[in-house]
Amino acid sequence: MTENTYFTPEEMANMPRHIACIMDGNGRWAKQRGLPRTAGHKEGSETFRRAAEFMSDIGVQYFTVYAFSTENWKRPAEEVAVIMGLLEKYLREAISSMVEKNIRLNFFGDTSVLPAKLQRLIEETRGLSAHCSGLTVNVCLNYGGRLEIARAARLAAEAYAAGKIRAEDITPEYLSGQMYSAGMPDPDLIIRPGGELRLSNFLLWQSAYSEYYFTDRLWPDMDEAAFAEAIRAFMHRNRRFGGL
Repeated sequence: MTENTYFTPEEMANMPRHIACIMDGNGRWAKQRGLPRTAGHKEGSETFRRAAEFMSDIGVQYFTVYAFSTENWKRPAEEVAVIMGLLEKYLREAISSMVEKNIRLNFFGDTSVLPAKLQRLIEETRGLSAHCSGLTVNVCLNYGGRLEIARAARLAAEAYAAGKIRAEDITPEYLSGQMYSAGMPDPDLIIRPGGELRLSNFLLWQSAYSEYYFTDRLWPDMDEAAFAEAIRAFMHRNRRFGGL
């Protein structure tokens, strides 16, 4: 664990429990440097590793990242292959390094369509990190917020058809229990690098009362100071959740 030099003890007491990130800007980062887009994804994967370790060090309990969306399959096949290869490489390293740091790795999304080798690594990673009690890192792979809500509705419909629940049992709380994030608090803070001002189909159900932080920094340029700046901005907001 690195020494905390970013937050006072008072600020540490107000640390958000759950932070989520849309990892945006890898391709543009590479283009600015005259590099192939694949180089940006490689640098972005290193930023992810450093970010997870930083979140663990400062006491965040859940860290959710948008690694590959259901829409990302539209990208060139070569780029998709590189992203899948980087995910495989990262998971192989994470099996040892993350577990040593007591970080639990979890996955949101339909992983059944991913390459078989990657699917096996995901299951292995889940199993080996299941006992970890520190930060939980949720990696969203082949994930889309609308599809997640549709999946929850389908599960509710199947339970109703089987006579396991009544129509009046289908409440917001019940549907939350059918999401990939069941049992976890909703994100307090969602960070969107890259200069875009949209949700991009990310955690649509869970973000009902999340605070958003937008920055023009590209994902590979997000360092500890940049994350600390976003978190401190969150700490100075007044969250009323619809009240006064």
